[in-house]
Amino acid sequence: MITAVNGTTNTHTDTRAYARDFLFDLYERIILIRKFEERVKLLFLEGQMPGTIHQSQGQEACAVGVCSALNADDFITSTHRPHGHALAKGLTADEMMIELFGKGTGCCKGKGGSMHIGNMDKGMVPAIAIVGGGIPLAAGMGLALKMQRDPRVVASFFGEGATNEGAFHEGLNLAAIWSLPVIFVCENNLYGASTSIHKVTRVTRVSQRAAAYGIASETVDGNDVLAVFEATKRAASRCRHGEGPVLLELLTYRLTGHSRRDPCHYQPKDEQEHWFQRDPIIVLRHALLERGDTTSGDLDVINTRVDQIIEAAVEAGQRAPEPTPADLLTDVYASVLS
Repeated sequence: MITAVNGTTNTHTDTRAYARDFLFDLYERIILIRKFEERVKLLFLEGQMPGTIHQSQGQEACAVGVCSALNADDFITSTHRPHGHALAKGLTADEMMIELFGKGTGCCKGKGGSMHIGNMDKGMVPAIAIVGGGIPLAAGMGLALKMQRDPRVVASFFGEGATNEGAFHEGLNLAAIWSLPVIFVCENNLYGASTSIHKVTRVTRVSQRAAAYGIASETVDGNDVLAVFEATKRAASRCRHGEGPVLLELLTYRLTGHSRRDPCHYQPKDEQEHWFQRDPIIVLRHALLERGDTTSGDLDVINTRVDQIIEAAVEAGQRAPEPTPADLLTDVYASVLS
């Protein structure tokens, strides 16, 4: 298993301790995220969808590894790059595609769109596009869970660019002093939009910042879904036993631009080549084929099934009813019990 603790990196994935069906489920969810975002990008470029998108191709193992280690009723907060988190947490391709088309039967009734997608019934707070905005919210949710003696945990996703925001420091400090059940998940893809992490901080290992708050931390290979899964299980266990919070740093890389108009000219070619070889799909596919009980045909079946899911979702999004003018007046105020 690939893992790095306190800055020490190992580079071996061992799948033998896991059931084949579990690994196939991880693979299918990673493929689902990749194909969903590829299809959505085409739909936006064709002008069929409103708004804008921020994609996460290359970072799928972070979302799938974390959410697979959580319970179904645990919570996550997300970012302006939320599609992978949503699919990994259990939202369906249909409800998400309908939402992205701006239709009234989407998971947020067409009012959230790409950057605010979510479903509270499935444990995903609608995504927050403000950089670092979900971090203090996760701390507040963690405080509520602790006060209610609720065993659930909150995992808060953010990029390394958020670690220089005041919300990061305030959120971690608050969670630390009250030992809140929060897993702070930094998807370190090396770039805040187009700016390298090396240009904005002298401490480029995000997990080292945990020392300032006296909390546990771990750095793992974010492109190895099993490494992420195991690290999240350890973090969740600490939180459920009152030993939280935990800061996880997942080392990963975007295989696409910051947004759909970004050609990535700021990424050095040799760096791209290195990370493209560490594509989480390639990593897991290779590990599966090495087991001896899996063939390329087995994985091709999964790919075909996902293609069918995506096309059905696109059709559902196109057929879904448009919102009505009256929908502007709904969900404006929370209902208050008298």
